[in-house]
Amino acid sequence: MGRWSRANPARVAARADQSEGGPPALIQPQLATLVDRPPKGGDWSYEIKFDGYRVMTRIEGGVATIFTRNGHDWTERMPRLADACNALQVDDAWLDGEAVVLDSSGQPDFNALQNAFDRRSTAEIVMFVFDLLWLNGTDLREQPLRTRRALLRELMAQHTSDAIRFSEDFPQDPVSLVASACKMKLEGIIGKRGDAPYRSGRSATWVKIKCYLRQEFVVGGFTRARGARSGVHSLLLGVHEKDGSLRYAGGVRPYFSSRAATAFVARANAVRSDSAPFYNPPKPEKERDYLWLKPSIVVECSFLEWTPGGEVRHSVFHAVRDDKPAATVTEEAMVPIEGGEPVEVDAGSTREVPGPKGSLKIAGLRITNAQRVMDEVTGHTKRELVEYYAAIAEWALPHLHNRPLALVRAPDGIQGELFFQKHSERASIPGIEELPAELHPRHPPLLVANTPEALVGLAQMSVVELHTWNAVAPDLERPDRIIFDLDPDPALPWTAMLEAAELLKVVLDEIGLRSFPKTSGGKGFHIVVPLTRRQGWNETKAFAHAVARHMAKVVPQRFSAVLGPKNRVGKIFIDYLRNSRGASTVAAFSVRARSGMGVSMPFSWDELKQVTRGDEWTMRKAVERQRSLRADPWHGYWQTRQGVTATMRRAVGMD
Repeated sequence: MGRWSRANPARVAARADQSEGGPPALIQPQLATLVDRPPKGGDWSYEIKFDGYRVMTRIEGGVATIFTRNGHDWTERMPRLADACNALQVDDAWLDGEAVVLDSSGQPDFNALQNAFDRRSTAEIVMFVFDLLWLNGTDLREQPLRTRRALLRELMAQHTSDAIRFSEDFPQDPVSLVASACKMKLEGIIGKRGDAPYRSGRSATWVKIKCYLRQEFVVGGFTRARGARSGVHSLLLGVHEKDGSLRYAGGVRPYFSSRAATAFVARANAVRSDSAPFYNPPKPEKERDYLWLKPSIVVECSFLEWTPGGEVRHSVFHAVRDDKPAATVTEEAMVPIEGGEPVEVDAGSTREVPGPKGSLKIAGLRITNAQRVMDEVTGHTKRELVEYYAAIAEWALPHLHNRPLALVRAPDGIQGELFFQKHSERASIPGIEELPAELHPRHPPLLVANTPEALVGLAQMSVVELHTWNAVAPDLERPDRIIFDLDPDPALPWTAMLEAAELLKVVLDEIGLRSFPKTSGGKGFHIVVPLTRRQGWNETKAFAHAVARHMAKVVPQRFSAVLGPKNRVGKIFIDYLRNSRGASTVAAFSVRARSGMGVSMPFSWDELKQVTRGDEWTMRKAVERQRSLRADPWHGYWQTRQGVTATMRRAVGMD
């Protein structure tokens, strides 16, 4: 079977102008706009929204180069895909698609895809191709989508490798298709105008409809089985209208634990009401009792969509929210698309309104380049980073207060060049304070972040990681904690990390030191030991080193106390070096400048066995977790009073 030839232009249904030379060196992908509902009318087709990495493939002279959405060459990272593209029957082409790993049921598994790159074992990656932008000297981008996809379908029909697959479109109406996608645990669907050309950048001719929406609701009452004296069957949800009245917005099954149910009922009993707070209360069901509440309790739920009658469909309960007044809860509609541009939201909306030239304000600060992609793997934007630090501030700030900072900045995204910064240099960062120079003689002033404005200001400066000292100003000569960083050989299974953390806890418990764990946001764990600041830097570092040596001596097959990759083959290095004056460790709740942008997350020792990765918590999951917690995983941390004693030193072999 021969390759498609440049001398056969009849295959192009509506032929574009010929381009001189080969295909363009780079084409930026077209991006979809998030919309609140499928468009009505028009020539639309719908495809599955794959949960993977966007890839653009250029074929020139029969040789393929695979690019990320930001133009980075990942050909060597996906050799099987490159070989499959090389086998396509074309001389030159540009393909647009998504790289995924499929699970046993044939569904995209994003975690498996990340693991494949982490292990450098990418043979299972499949590329679903959905657009053809160039073919054998012909630029197809001005051609309608239906023409481009007809050519792509014909090309893929000649290809036998299962590494590259055609992304089918579906004839169902989009509402039914979204429902099917959600039932299959997919992310959603993409809608594309069949009569539109290909346009790099975000466009209203491609739209994405996600499976679930999510927001807060006011609880106006709850139901239980008729005649029952306890229990909660469903919560009755409401949202405020512009005039302040409360609209019934549907129900949700909370699935409380027994303890959470008891706490909720106690709280609800304190705000019981004789009448419904809704102006449109639900029609009672015969088998249920309805208990009305004054509108003061707020919960967060996800759901598929709003019905025409203003109720949620397919709702899922997530958490009781204590951080938002009930009076502020309204329906949060997505920005609709009209004439290809977002419609500006009214002043009463809680959504951020874009400003001039794509800027916006978050927490009172103007955010520039908000749509800059910070992680080409996940597509996380600078806006998401800023919004995360604004949302997590109340939990992060106690761990940052008056601690000198070391910052990791990523002005071109985390795949670009990273900059490590300890001082303000020439840039003024909103909200950031400088410590008195005498606290760190012969050095520029150290920086601290003590306010939500400071965290937003750092994110606006593209700061991704926040590292902190083990001491708090003004006493920078006596550390208030010791940190052990468990750094594994990448070849070790995760069970080895769990065992290592547990063994270190046992040793610390035995010598009388209470410890608190957090994920590193990367590959392992940090074990934090709070101190009452009796010892100086030399004493605490020497003790940390002695603990590491002791662990390596007692369990030599598991631990190493010597720095360097060759010394941790098959082992876990207990990094004690973070306990020197001026050394720093990534702070609790800090994002990491690594693919996926995981978060360094505190958890309790009781939760250890449930942790599956060092980067398990993403920005979204971190905020969701904190908002849903009923107790601090580090309960007692701030009240712990302990120091390193002579008995402890002897226990780990110090003279």
